[in-house]
Amino acid sequence: MVNQFFIDQRPQNGLTFAEYFDAMKQKTNAINLSKEDLIDLEHVKLNYQRSSRILRTHKINDNLFHLIKQISSLQIWMLLTEDWCGDSAQNIPYIVKMAECNSMINLRILLRDQNTDIIDLYLSDSNSRSIPKLVAFNENGDELFQWGPRPKEAQELVRKLKSEGLSKEEYILQLHLWYGKNRRKNLELEFIQIIEELISKEY
Repeated sequence: MVNQFFIDQRPQNGLTFAEYFDAMKQKTNAINLSKEDLIDLEHVKLNYQRSSRILRTHKINDNLFHLIKQISSLQIWMLLTEDWCGDSAQNIPYIVKMAECNSMINLRILLRDQNTDIIDLYLSDSNSRSIPKLVAFNENGDELFQWGPRPKEAQELVRKLKSEGLSKEEYILQLHLWYGKNRRKNLELEFIQIIEELISKEY
């Protein structure tokens, strides 16, 4: 059954990455903010720097590139996120690079907190609204795959650190150290498997 939000064209009318990233950049120049908003702003600034670096330096794995090029029918990649989210900054630029490999992929971004009815259909561990969350559809609205909020190894690390009683600040530090060492390898391996399965169903 096709979800009503797809019938209503909400993913199709979501933000392009350029629109999302430009709004993120504009926010880094905000002034006269409350203390709470200033904390969020520091996260946004850091995430903008992280994302900019990845976008500037990353080259897609050749195997993944050739797999994505084989996609022959239109796909809508709906990406739920928020600009203050560290996992989004670490993963979305790579997903954007993947989508750019094939014009048949239409990547659109929805802000989670403005679309809680949608994210509530795609909850993660313990019914969490974790982001980023990527859900792909064909042009008829049939779901093709889901991914998120982070690579599986990173997700297992977070579960482990939480079970050991680490505070949020402590496990987030360990998580970003993992991202720095892994350098998108697990993410690309997961997408290689995802795209291989998609292509096998197409042919």
